[in-house]
Amino acid sequence: MEALIFTLTGLNETMHHRTAIFTLTLVYYCVVLFLNISLIVIIVLDENLHEPMYVLLCCVCINAVYGTTGFYPKLLIDLLSFSHEISYDWCLFQIFVLYSYASCELSILALMAYDRYLAICRPLHYHTLMTRRRLSQLVSFSWLTPFSILSISILLTSRLELCRFTIKRLFCVNWMIVQLACPNSNTLSNSIASYATILIYVSHGCFIVWTYMHLVRTCATSKESRVKFMQTCVPHLISLTTFVTVIFFDLMYIRFGSAEIPQSLQNFIAIEFLLFPPMMNPLIYGLKLTKIRNRILSIIYATTH
Repeated sequence: MEALIFTLTGLNETMHHRTAIFTLTLVYYCVVLFLNISLIVIIVLDENLHEPMYVLLCCVCINAVYGTTGFYPKLLIDLLSFSHEISYDWCLFQIFVLYSYASCELSILALMAYDRYLAICRPLHYHTLMTRRRLSQLVSFSWLTPFSILSISILLTSRLELCRFTIKRLFCVNWMIVQLACPNSNTLSNSIASYATILIYVSHGCFIVWTYMHLVRTCATSKESRVKFMQTCVPHLISLTTFVTVIFFDLMYIRFGSAEIPQSLQNFIAIEFLLFPPMMNPLIYGLKLTKIRNRILSIIYATTH
């Protein structure tokens, strides 16, 4: 059986500037890797940072490395080539990586909201409820659940008979492959799986809103809680707002976007979730969280003296 090949057309209108785009992309990817890996190493090696909040931050950084590695190397290869193709199997694998990255990001952000809720709203019970065992279970759940859900979606997509093989994106998108299915293909199960996944992660968002309602109410009556909120919740809120905003725009464009939008703008909308959160998270948390900031400053001081 002949291997199926998809053609990605997202770069067609930007190939005149491919050298400049390649250079910027490579530098950006290297900076993202450096920032996130540095934060991971700092948290892993410093026992004072082995607290739930920092462990979850480490998970966010690991997820950023995982997600960006599923996109940027392939983009860099395409920028060096005039033929932007990807095999069917690698396309499904890329979908799995990018979708699971986005799902895991929201799951971890929900866990961080829960951790802050316990720390500020129920401080006396925090260490009883957020034990190392409980934290390990929650982190495992935040990773395994998206992997299981995405595996089902990818399996359903892989069963479709395809009649077209052009994806008008920089990377593979599950819903776009479903749209490439032959007219006689039954895509109902794919639609159900897609909307079920969206519903699951909308519930994550509702849970986060619920925790912040309690956080704001608690902080309004306590100066100490307000200080904790500003130190630890503001970075989380910035990360959450950034991620939810870029994912919302991407989902809206996939389902309702117009083909008349310039290709460069389409590309920007498509990669926002791989552009802003992986860079912003380590910068925001590194600058805002006191223990992380002090540790970074001590390392800088030690290396310069």
